[in-house]
Amino acid sequence: MTTGKLYIVSTPIGNLGDFTFRAVEILKSVSLIAAEDTRVSGVLLKHYEIKTPMLPYHDHNKEQATPGLLRKLENGDDIALISDAGTPLISDPGFYLVRAAVKQGIDVVPIPGASAMLAGLVAAGLPSDRFTFEGFLPRKKGRQTRFKILAEDPRTIILYESPHRIIKTLKDISEYMGDRQVVIAREITKRYEEFIRGTVTEIREQLDARSIKGEVVIMIGGKKA
Repeated sequence: MTTGKLYIVSTPIGNLGDFTFRAVEILKSVSLIAAEDTRVSGVLLKHYEIKTPMLPYHDHNKEQATPGLLRKLENGDDIALISDAGTPLISDPGFYLVRAAVKQGIDVVPIPGASAMLAGLVAAGLPSDRFTFEGFLPRKKGRQTRFKILAEDPRTIILYESPHRIIKTLKDISEYMGDRQVVIAREITKRYEEFIRGTVTEIREQLDARSIKGEVVIMIGGKKA
């Protein structure tokens, strides 16, 4: 019996129009969609009239859910993995399943699409030829160590952050990296998309007078030679 394929399908990060034809076709054709949050993904699937059954798959149930998904794949069922927004595995669940599928000899097929990290980078105005992506930094343990290591990196540094912790992160950047050039991108592809550019000091002054909402990508200029 031929085994099924595991498709890693990128979904829009905000604007529902940022979905590829191929991604829609795959989600309609597979036997099952493993979704980070079926309620969130349900909105996308309804918009594109995709009626494929969904199963929750996230960091809290990955060890319990993976064996069943592997059995379905081994029995010939094609499965798609999606996250709430963007490309799965990029600061999102999925690595546990992909690693297990590769170990079992199951074909893993990427279906490219939106990524907040890359969308923010290409519009930031910071060097994009070399960069490092750190995702969400530790909140407490190991945070200071990571900042000290990143302070020596000459590449553009990309972080994800909650709007509630943006001020603290800017203070940490200032303390460990100095008054670097920074770009904050928020609500990328959505109605209130915004890029805030300047030095750490300039951006902190701006945010002292206002608050920001929505998903945030922070890009930091690398250490100068």
